[in-house]
Amino acid sequence: MALIEVRVPDIGDFKDVAVIELLVKPGDAVRVEQSLLTVESDKASMEIPSAAAGVVKELKVKLGDKVNIGDLICVLEAAAAPETAAASATPPAQVNTQAEPPSVRAEPPSVRAEPVEAPANPARVPPTAALPPHEPGQPSGNLPHASPSVRKFARELGVPLEEVKGTGPKDRITQEDVEAFTKAVMRGELSTKSATAKAPAGGGAALGLLPWPKVDFAEFGPILRQDMGRIKKISGANLHRNWVMIPHVTNHDDADITELEAFRVLLNKENEKSGIKITMLAFLIKACVAALQKFPEFNSSLDGEQLVLKQYFNVAFAADTPKGLMVPVIKNADKKGILQISQEMGELAKKAREGKLGPADMQGACFTISSLGGIGGRYFTPIINAPEVAILGVCKSQTEPVWDGKQFQPRLMLPLSLSWDHRVIDGASAARFNAYLASVLADFRRTML
Repeated sequence: MALIEVRVPDIGDFKDVAVIELLVKPGDAVRVEQSLLTVESDKASMEIPSAAAGVVKELKVKLGDKVNIGDLICVLEAAAAPETAAASATPPAQVNTQAEPPSVRAEPPSVRAEPVEAPANPARVPPTAALPPHEPGQPSGNLPHASPSVRKFARELGVPLEEVKGTGPKDRITQEDVEAFTKAVMRGELSTKSATAKAPAGGGAALGLLPWPKVDFAEFGPILRQDMGRIKKISGANLHRNWVMIPHVTNHDDADITELEAFRVLLNKENEKSGIKITMLAFLIKACVAALQKFPEFNSSLDGEQLVLKQYFNVAFAADTPKGLMVPVIKNADKKGILQISQEMGELAKKAREGKLGPADMQGACFTISSLGGIGGRYFTPIINAPEVAILGVCKSQTEPVWDGKQFQPRLMLPLSLSWDHRVIDGASAARFNAYLASVLADFRRTML
């Protein structure tokens, strides 16, 4: 019977990715596109599917292995006739197909399958024993049975999966299991060594703080409990980490956008037929690029004791959606005009509202803008989006009397709130950045200098 080799397909810009989960074993029957294993890089987790149907004869990888494009995953024995297969093949392993949020989902690439001739006397190869990986931070021992999305969710909450009891099919750990474990730790019902060491910092134990207060809210009146949305859970864990790990400082300033707003209104009138709506945020993106070019430390990331100065200018903007806040990225904003940026922003915001943003749409940002301009407010302290070192918050502009040296003039003022990482940036640099940004917004011709 013919044998088929299944190899690692083109998985994009990933090298030496670790095998963190084996979803099949020798003797299992697999379908086309059924996931064979899960690999994980520092950016994403993804399941590698099979391009052919058959029975797994040999697995060529084990837990902890590092694989690259073209590496051999397994050898399949071509599927028998339907009636034979039904009698001899074991049911395929169940795979969690629950969709992940756009920020963490990795689409499974197509797998290249190559037929090979069967050897004359094939030796029976016993299943390969799972060995622990040798890299720090990588999973060790027999990994718990959980999907990549559940693993990521557990990592963000600091939950040790090896201590969580799975309630899914074949004891698979679900997101609900992770949440239940977290609540039990927070209530003090679990006090194992790992739970104490890895419990979420929200309870204060990891920071040496007092325990979180336990209150029976129903004692004081009617209550209604509501589960948090999936995106809010994930973004909340990231925000918590960023706020605790990064020493934030926020500078506030105002920009006179009177002339710029008049120009924006004029452009929208001239481009009514194009269907492209130009917002103040598009001008803000271009202005921020000019400021990042003048102050390169704001376009950097901290990597250990080194500062990574980026030579590209990708600006992210926070998009409010019914399911929570999402942050798509305008790539190479320095090479695009206001109209192109406005068009891309509209397309990305629409994808965000429809839940169709992919990982590529939200990766690679150098600097983020969080705008509350359409809602209101005056100033706020935006939380830095690690590994960036600064973020700009803007609120609703309003007309104010401004002294011009002779008299008060009505001017449209835009509040700016710049949060920055004090490990990388000092107060004087932040003040200069804000002042320069305000000057660019006041006279947009400065972007051409």
